[in-house]
Amino acid sequence: MGEQETRAVTLAAYAEETSACERCALAAGRTRVVFGSGAAGAELMLVGEAPGFQEDQEGVPFVGAAGALLDRLLAAIGLARAEVYAVNVLKCRPPGNRDPLPDEIAACEPHLFRQIELVRPRVVASLGNVATRLLSGRDHGITRVHGREQEVTVGDRRVLLYPLFHPAAALYTPSMLRVLEEDFARIPALLGRPEPAARVVDAGSAARVTPQPRVVREREELEPVQLGLF
Repeated sequence: MGEQETRAVTLAAYAEETSACERCALAAGRTRVVFGSGAAGAELMLVGEAPGFQEDQEGVPFVGAAGALLDRLLAAIGLARAEVYAVNVLKCRPPGNRDPLPDEIAACEPHLFRQIELVRPRVVASLGNVATRLLSGRDHGITRVHGREQEVTVGDRRVLLYPLFHPAAALYTPSMLRVLEEDFARIPALLGRPEPAARVVDAGSAARVTPQPRVVREREELEPVQLGLF
């Protein structure tokens, strides 16, 4: 069995394990656990906030109008949904689609970190405030940091984090579509960068990754900050 097949089998087994998750109170009201979907060895992972009504019913992230717009944005840069891996920070729908609570994020973040370790993407695109704040380890809002990549360590994996507005933002504010298109247009170049190197633990040993319990920000690109969109 090749590496890709092994990774897919391991990810599927973890999805089965997660389907019975009861780490927080959201388990009592869900229809399905929305684990994630896409290519197990994808170079690009998309991380949203939480499942909505349709996602909860179908068990798949990014469906409905926001999902259709996401498909269009990906197609414009030559990617299909099946070539990326899509997840949410929360795997269960919050009542009434309210914002995730801190304890819910804390309960669910190990699932996300494990997914990143298993899929091993080069670029993780965080869609919106919740995913961006969690994965960057900073409290900056998406309006300030969208389109500004940074290297982070998630568990045992170093990745390039690329914050983006959530496609749903353009459904409520049509002027946001141009911003999304411009930010998405940079993704192919980011995917073409060399993979971030492992952190060196000490000068006398081979370079290796040090497992981290949470996200560690490594380096932020110094690009102009864009403000005033939200």
